Amino acid sequence: MNVAKALAGLCLALAGTGLAAQEADPVARGEYLTNTTGCHDCHTPWIMGANGPEPDMTRALSGHPADMVVDAPAEVPEGWAMAANAANTAWSGPWGVSFTANLTPDPETGVLREMSESQFIDTIRNGRHMGQGRPILPPMPWPAYRNMTDADLAAIYAYLQQVTPIRNAVPEPLPPSQ
Repeated sequence: MNVAKALAGLCLALAGTGLAAQEADPVARGEYLTNTTGCHDCHTPWIMGANGPEPDMTRALSGHPADMVVDAPAEVPEGWAMAANAANTAWSGPWGVSFTANLTPDPETGVLREMSESQFIDTIRNGRHMGQGRPILPPMPWPAYRNMTDADLAAIYAYLQQVTPIRNAVPEPLPPSQ
């Protein structure tokens, strides 16, 4: 019984240490949140690996590959709400085609290059590009992410500012087919 209590106390102490470290270091907290809230699922292009589709971490968070041309909305099968390309970075639906943004700090092509921390937070809170521009398109789950605290969103912003920059110009969204 004493061993079980001691192990439980040790586990709580170790868990608390990790959380305390994250709270003391916003970049570590941002990395944790980015890795656990699905950011790589769409913002990191997917490739076919030995066990099936997997994120291509050599292009982590760089968004839709510029060399993967999509020039019209895909035909969405009946009964489906949307369709995605093989890289999981272009999504087609009634809104047209949305492309996942380059979240790296590349000074020429990264979406955050001209976005302040407060604009980033406003973007997630309001569902609008740059906090006030065009709507953020599906499948970006901003309605869920808007419930994060300002500290969590600021931590994600801090983390994204220091990831490896990747030059990748993501196209603008395409309108729906007429």
